[in-house]
Amino acid sequence: MSSKVLKIDSRDNVLVALSDLLQGSSIAFEGKQYALLEDIPAKHKFFMNDMSAGEEIFMYGVLVGKVQFPVKTGSRMTVENTKHAADPYQYRKSNYQWQAPDISKFENKTFLGYHRENGEVGTANYWLFIPTVFCENRNLDIIKEALYKELGYAVDDKYKNYTHALLEAYQQGGNIEEIDLQPSANHSARPFKNVDGIKFLNHSGGCGGTRQDANTLSKLLAAYANHPNVAGVTVLSLGCEHLQAKQFKDDLLAINPDFNKPIILLGQQQSLSEEELLKETLKETFKGLVEINKIERKPAPLNKLCVGVKCGGSDGFSGISANPAVGHCADLLVALGAKVLSAEFPELCGVEQELIDRMPEEKTARKFIKLMSEYDDLAHKVGSGFYMNPSPGNIKDGLITDAIKSAGAAKKAGTSPVVDVLDYTEPATKPGLSLVCTPGNDVEATTGKAAAGATLILFTTGLGTPTGNPVCPTIKVATNSKLAIKMADIIDIDTGPIIEGRKTIAEMGEDILTYCIEVASGREVPKAVQLNQDDFIPWKRGGVVVEEQNFVPLATGKYIKNEKYVIIKK
Repeated sequence: MSSKVLKIDSRDNVLVALSDLLQGSSIAFEGKQYALLEDIPAKHKFFMNDMSAGEEIFMYGVLVGKVQFPVKTGSRMTVENTKHAADPYQYRKSNYQWQAPDISKFENKTFLGYHRENGEVGTANYWLFIPTVFCENRNLDIIKEALYKELGYAVDDKYKNYTHALLEAYQQGGNIEEIDLQPSANHSARPFKNVDGIKFLNHSGGCGGTRQDANTLSKLLAAYANHPNVAGVTVLSLGCEHLQAKQFKDDLLAINPDFNKPIILLGQQQSLSEEELLKETLKETFKGLVEINKIERKPAPLNKLCVGVKCGGSDGFSGISANPAVGHCADLLVALGAKVLSAEFPELCGVEQELIDRMPEEKTARKFIKLMSEYDDLAHKVGSGFYMNPSPGNIKDGLITDAIKSAGAAKKAGTSPVVDVLDYTEPATKPGLSLVCTPGNDVEATTGKAAAGATLILFTTGLGTPTGNPVCPTIKVATNSKLAIKMADIIDIDTGPIIEGRKTIAEMGEDILTYCIEVASGREVPKAVQLNQDDFIPWKRGGVVVEEQNFVPLATGKYIKNEKYVIIKK
């Protein structure tokens, strides 16, 4: 590494610009001078050799693309001259040997968590509202408004007060330009000191789509009710929807036959009126809040943590700073006996073989290959594919192909063996690193990771994203200091010092784990939690009833005949 460029792996044939490089400048690297034929913005790459059409491009030591027409040394990699390419993969019984990191700094540490009767330990203590169908979303909105300000969980007071001040200035003929925001009320005013929040899982499902999606949604909602960070649950149903309250209860007991958290189930069609339903819901929930407020944080070993790792709004530095640092933190957690969850299967395209070689059990590898193949097949059937994953923002900041994006994204999972592969809504049961099948979409992925049991999420970003989760505290990790300063209101950790050469990946990884312990203990509150950034989007693998199709492919690979279904493009 020089101060200007980085070669990530010895097999690579492109260099990464660590700062803006100007056309005509000469870059010295490993005894060779590279004359730049054009400007190379920071995070972008330039070719180390003259290359012909069809030649392979390597980054992170893996195939990430092929040249589309002849390119010269010192020219910039672009979407025009480079197209996605990835190596095929298979199970080949690799004897993977992992070198665990030194955990001496952490092996005697604990966190203060909420102990549940099934042996799990939460990092938060939430009351959760669940609608079985979208018809109940409005009722949940009314309940949320009634509870949040009165119980001290609202964070939007300053915006309401600001709007009131603007209206007042307008009515009195004042200058609205002089009106400024005022701070929100202090959270210390909360009457329930041990209730970290009241959360709501508003969604657009439960009826009107495929039964497959309703069934998946039921399992997802049940997983959230059983989550270690959830202490009690209120469920509102309409009564006539596909997703019946009984199915939800059955799925909940299938996950945990001994489920004994406070749970309130009410149906609108069985109630005398909407007013009566809301009154009963508020009263019974309030009684539940009184009960869960009696639960206090107690010390727990770090092996009780379950940490999801995620990247979103990624840039050309994601795979160099934040993701490897989070990956080192993941390795520390695995060495300590904790669980780590990585997901986003479309963003594993190109690194499948590396992951398969890290799977000690053949059945785990076979399951991964099956899920990846089915998902990619489904994407192609609707005219898409993993290769189309990079967003305009990704491309603008140097992630030219999905294989480049994936190779960098995979770094956040560390280097430990992959002990399990989980389909969507399956719970993580084994200590170590597990892969969870989810889309790459930020919220669909975090929604799935929380369902698998993540009690914290480490979320890296190079462009900035406010994404959070209702039940899983989400920690934002910036890839660069410019972002951390610009969007300080949503960023918790800055890994820019790695790019600047002021910290190593290992040092940053240890800092991240230290912060995780503070968050898990309630001593630090991530920005996404402070802002009530509670994003929840269930993954729809089926379709919706919108127009007639003769044959429609489903995620199972089967077809439905003569039904009014159309696939939603994912």
